[in-house]
Amino acid sequence: MNNEKIIYQGAEAKICKTKYMGFDVVKKRRIHKSYRIDEIDNRLIFYRTKEESKLMTEARKYGVSVPIIFDVDSENGIITMEYLKGNRIKDILNDLTEKERHRICKMIGESIAKFHNNKIIHGDITTSNMIYQDDRIHFIDFGLGEKNGEIEAKGVDLHVLMEAIESTHSKYSNCFDYVLEGYKNKLNDDANLVIKKIAEIVKRGRYR
Repeated sequence: MNNEKIIYQGAEAKICKTKYMGFDVVKKRRIHKSYRIDEIDNRLIFYRTKEESKLMTEARKYGVSVPIIFDVDSENGIITMEYLKGNRIKDILNDLTEKERHRICKMIGESIAKFHNNKIIHGDITTSNMIYQDDRIHFIDFGLGEKNGEIEAKGVDLHVLMEAIESTHSKYSNCFDYVLEGYKNKLNDDANLVIKKIAEIVKRGRYR
């Protein structure tokens, strides 16, 4: 515990950098909620830890780059995984050339299509949850993810990214068009149905 360095503290989890069997790793430790009954809290932590590690393992199997998982302690809500030394897409996207931005965003869309093809919903696709390393986009934080093959779920997943791009990369909002370009290239089903669903979700937000 003493050699752990906190690199992120959120409402749901604490992320620490440490060593595991000589490797640089991060430990994602889910946070207990005092307002929940202990038994329910423990059960939720167990289930969500197990599900997140399963989704990451599946995503890797289908060709999406994610951190290598070294250990899963569902009882204590801890996932020990590879520490990625690359840059968050959030931190580099605005500084790329237009050509490179186009290429990277297409890669993002292609990766999203790969997990959507296999009914994996990330749940929080933002440019903060992508690490660029070794010319690959690594997706992190599947904590809100689920297995769901419905068009609505895919549309919501992409809508989260659209909003993230509009707020964090507002000068380059065409990036989302590039993402959709890559998404269309790799999605097995009709991507236009998902794109239509995104438009519906946007409308719903306007008329709330």
